[in-house]
Amino acid sequence: MSNKHDMVNKPPHYTMGRFEVIDVLEDWAADDPHIWTTLKYLARYKHKGNPLQDLEKARWYLDRKIAQLKKNSPDQRG
Repeated sequence: MSNKHDMVNKPPHYTMGRFEVIDVLEDWAADDPHIWTTLKYLARYKHKGNPLQDLEKARWYLDRKIAQLKKNSPDQRG
């Protein structure tokens, strides 16, 4: 039996807590890809090997979502 991790179905950076990241994402953000991806990067930033890069990616997706909301907000269109 191998000690290798299943990097396709159960990668260790997605299964490090009580809840599997995919289950949380499907529950919280199934209909919002920007929030989904932001949460994904936040959830795994300490577990994948490059925390700063994952936090910067999370910020990139969050900034994109914020810009989208501002563009579509009646308060922001003037």
